[in-house]
Amino acid sequence: MKNTASESRIIRLPYHAPWDWLQFYGHFALRSLAGVECLSPQRYARSVRLGADSGWFSVTPLEESAELELELHLPARHHELLTARVRKMFDLDSNPAHIAEHLGGDAILGPLLQQAPGLRLPTAYDPFEQAVRAIVGQQVTVKAAVTIVGRLVQRLGEALPGDIEGQPTRLFPTPEALAEADLAGIGMPGKRVETLQRFSAACASGALELHVDNGADDLVKRLCALPGIGPWTAEYVALRAFGDPDAFPAADLGLLKSPVWGTEGITARKLQRRAEAWRPWRAYAAVYLWHAYSQAGRTGG
Repeated sequence: MKNTASESRIIRLPYHAPWDWLQFYGHFALRSLAGVECLSPQRYARSVRLGADSGWFSVTPLEESAELELELHLPARHHELLTARVRKMFDLDSNPAHIAEHLGGDAILGPLLQQAPGLRLPTAYDPFEQAVRAIVGQQVTVKAAVTIVGRLVQRLGEALPGDIEGQPTRLFPTPEALAEADLAGIGMPGKRVETLQRFSAACASGALELHVDNGADDLVKRLCALPGIGPWTAEYVALRAFGDPDAFPAADLGLLKSPVWGTEGITARKLQRRAEAWRPWRAYAAVYLWHAYSQAGRTGG
């Protein structure tokens, strides 16, 4: 691993307003991994690995303009790729007006869009990391999943050299490290450990490639072919790892228990049918349902 943190550059990333930093701050506040990520009220930073190089970046919202300030601490050859990934991560290229035009007339979603216009789709920096989080998060709370993934980071993540204040200190574990590790006592049921290590081994060997080049449905099918990974996990990976705008994990508890459905909630089958009207923006519909769920004092999505 190379220490490349000394090579830095600052770039401004414009976006279509409205865009709400507090939405992203709230998202990261629930999920931030100690060592890998650093979060403060006006700044987000995380470690990254690109090939043989490692380093980190930070993002700060600018008050005087519709832009984010991106500070890169990696070799210049990675700057273009990393900038594109950060734009995707913070959903800077979507146009809220187009999404609102389609979803705003819906009886359920319309009032939610009026209350919080322009909500975006936070997307993970690294698809493998997000998939690990989703597998670990099967049938447990967000908080419990973050705790377990944090243990994986501390046990298997490499240290990131450098001593700049506010810099991340560890890298997320590689597929190889997770596939081969002794995960006894990590805090997961044995079958879920097997699922995680089988998935990591498939990624390490190249038997499973994490991409949506052939569409999200193709990724979902390939993920569901692995024992222990069902539709919720696969759809959630498509949504959070790749920002697919139409991905929709209909069995997600936060979606089913969103207060818009009343005290009884809704079944996954009924929600799946109801969501057909929201295509091709079902992921943004999910964001609004999760937002309503969180506003009711719960955590989901």
